[in-house]
Amino acid sequence: MTDGMGTRMTDGTGTRMAERAADGAAERPALTALRRWYTAAWLLLGLIPSVIAVGNDSGPAKWASLVLVALALAYTATHRALIHPTGYLVALAAGLGVMAALPGGGAALLVVALPQFWFQTRGRRAAVLLSGCAAAATAAGSLLRDSPGNAVAALTGYAVSVLAGVLLHRLVADSEARATALAAELSLTQEQLADAHRRQGAADERERMAREIHDTLAQGFASIIVLAEAARTGLAGDPERTARQLRSIERTARENFAEARVLVGSAPHSGLTPGSVVPTLRRTLERFAQDTGVTVDAELPEDVDCDQQTRIALLRCTQESLANVRKHADASTVGVVLAQYPHAIELEITDDGRGFAVEESRGFGLDGMRKRLAELDGELTVTSSVGDGTRVLATFHTNGQA
Repeated sequence: MTDGMGTRMTDGTGTRMAERAADGAAERPALTALRRWYTAAWLLLGLIPSVIAVGNDSGPAKWASLVLVALALAYTATHRALIHPTGYLVALAAGLGVMAALPGGGAALLVVALPQFWFQTRGRRAAVLLSGCAAAATAAGSLLRDSPGNAVAALTGYAVSVLAGVLLHRLVADSEARATALAAELSLTQEQLADAHRRQGAADERERMAREIHDTLAQGFASIIVLAEAARTGLAGDPERTARQLRSIERTARENFAEARVLVGSAPHSGLTPGSVVPTLRRTLERFAQDTGVTVDAELPEDVDCDQQTRIALLRCTQESLANVRKHADASTVGVVLAQYPHAIELEITDDGRGFAVEESRGFGLDGMRKRLAELDGELTVTSSVGDGTRVLATFHTNGQA
């Protein structure tokens, strides 16, 4: 079906193009003939008065007029004159010489015609040569009419035109060279910019993957290590607690395995469904309390009105903060407060652990949280001091929009 449609479309397009080409071919001779007759009318209109004026003259003026008429008719009959500008310019040079030989002279026409020799030739040498021929013909015609002043004027105009033409050619050449250099520089800059964008994209992707691994797999492995150590310690004394810890190890390992498969497949995943952040936070806090024995005081609303990226960030910030409490704080109580305001959502996590010097912290987790919140136009504030516990406040600006 596709091939059939493609064939019909190609045939139809080819037919239309052929029809347009045929129409153009049919119109071209008519337009060419019309242009020739139009040009002939104007040439004859301009030449007839001069021919009449010298009709009774038996001198050179009569023959000059006849030659001029012949040149005009030859030019009119040559419908390919624009395709061969050299032939046209040769005829123009001869015509200027003949005009200069007419009564009253026509040397002034050379000044008007000189720009054509520069615009219709491709090389500077050809322009100088052909315009020189025109100047020589005009000077010769002026001398035939015994007008040396016109001959001098023609040669002077030619010299000025050569000087102006050479300067103009040089300016054009310099402009083209600058344009070529600028185009090459622009192309190089675009290539460098594209390469920089590719490198930056790769760096951003590496950073994103590192953050996701830290927020998922690394925290899961840290939990497994802590639970395994606790289970080994309590093997003989508290079998029930040990069994509970082993179940937590198994569950965490399965979750890590699922997260690893998601990361390898580069599919976005957080364990969240739209609108499910509060129940997920409750389960996370309950598991933390069961695994660590730390008392958790949570103040969570029924739901928060925000987009999915903000929900994921809320969960990741909670997981990272609890992981830091587990690994470093040695706390007995953790407080979690989630609140929504007209223009912001705030997540506050506090503990009564040993605290730390915030300015000396070089951990990846806090930097990762700051960058994650910054991408969502949010802010992370960490307050802590040695011996006084820690307060983490994540603020998400919503501007009154979900």
